[in-house]
Amino acid sequence: MSTPAHVAVEGTVDRERLRVTEIFYSLQGETRSVGLPTAFVRLTGCPLRCRYCDTEYAFHGGRWMEVMEILAEVAEFGARYVTVTGGEPLAQKSCVKLLSRLCDRGYEVSLETSGAIDIAAVDERVIKVMDLKTPGSGQADKNRYGNIDHLRSQDQVKFVICDREDYDWARKVLDQYQLNARCEVLFSPSFGQLEAGKLADWILADRLPVRFQIQLHKYLWGDVPGR
Repeated sequence: MSTPAHVAVEGTVDRERLRVTEIFYSLQGETRSVGLPTAFVRLTGCPLRCRYCDTEYAFHGGRWMEVMEILAEVAEFGARYVTVTGGEPLAQKSCVKLLSRLCDRGYEVSLETSGAIDIAAVDERVIKVMDLKTPGSGQADKNRYGNIDHLRSQDQVKFVICDREDYDWARKVLDQYQLNARCEVLFSPSFGQLEAGKLADWILADRLPVRFQIQLHKYLWGDVPGR
């Protein structure tokens, strides 16, 4: 009997390595699982330079770890939920293998990705949380709209809104691609740039079929790395 491609063969050792900025345990600050205790794996490196980026410390450095080492460290937290984030995690090819191995271990796994890199190879068991970069990010030209075709009902698309121009742009993209018919859509105010209440009022006034969210971890701990 053949073994499914996404399942690790018992007894094999994953020698592929990834550069890791940090592995930590915290409350999920965003997305559908906000507030749930989660193990985070933050991979190093990102090809984008968003103006509002809050993880610039993950652009460089980090430590090389084999996939099995990462799995062992994650297991120490005893978490049910695992989020692989960055930087841009898919900038490292071995990220796809890590995601599958985490799923094999029975975790509920989410991937936070910028949407600038092809997501087609990501294990279908993984919940993809994909940004579509607004003009305010300075990186809207990096959006890979073909990724939308690979989104499933379990996945989520996120817009970080910096101002009214961003909001109007996001509304047009929402309609053009009928995103809410494909998966859940998140509108989030850029922390420190747009008042959260203002974005909430716009969403309600336009009756948009989106989920409003704030970055819970920043309201709890501010811009503290590893939280």
